[in-house]
Amino acid sequence: MAVAVAVIAFTFLLAGLVKGVVGMGLPTVAMGLLGLVMPPVQAAALLVAPSLVTNVWQLVAGPRLMALLKRFATMMSGVCLGTALGIGLLTSGATTRAAAALGGVLAAYGGTGLISDRLTVSARSEGWLSPLIGLITGTLTGATGVFVIPAVPYLNSLGLEKDELIQALGLSFTVSTVALAVGLAASGQFEASVAGSSLLALAPALGGMLLGQGIRNRLHPGAFRRWFFAGLLVLGTYMVIRALSRA
Repeated sequence: MAVAVAVIAFTFLLAGLVKGVVGMGLPTVAMGLLGLVMPPVQAAALLVAPSLVTNVWQLVAGPRLMALLKRFATMMSGVCLGTALGIGLLTSGATTRAAAALGGVLAAYGGTGLISDRLTVSARSEGWLSPLIGLITGTLTGATGVFVIPAVPYLNSLGLEKDELIQALGLSFTVSTVALAVGLAASGQFEASVAGSSLLALAPALGGMLLGQGIRNRLHPGAFRRWFFAGLLVLGTYMVIRALSRA
């Protein structure tokens, strides 16, 4: 029991540190590392409180909340619908398939992050692409507990100002976390005991964030991001191979 608590605390401390340095990555790191030692559905339930609190913080700190809510309303609706459609894989008890899907998403996100060329989406395409991106992101959120693909590359492609982008990411992550929590609760996977454990994980996550923010100026953010994405690529690939070898 003590070992499990220590592993969870260290995982969220590290995940919070990554978010403090690069502004994202807490749920992704937490799901990737916890997915090595527990079923993905348990890892997803643990990350709800730390993810929700840190992303609401990121969301409300920005300057254009109402404008972004209006602009990305269809995308957020797609996230909610997609999560409801995909939650069955995460909660089905098919641990091997869920772990393989989680690893695939982590590897895809890591590989995408290592590509230096940034895609550009025109304003004309945004109207129909936003709900589609939201639907795909939500489906992957429900299936794996990770909500970065394809939402993060898409939001990066819209030419948002830095503060707008950070706030838009906070919006997407907050809605995804809430939708995931609702899906887990509806499936009986987010009971009071699990919610309590998730709240306990909040302290090391916030501590890691503060630590990461404190050392941000001492590191080269670009190099740190490259190592972060490379680590996700390796971790995700390993998880896929391990899951397939057990199938």
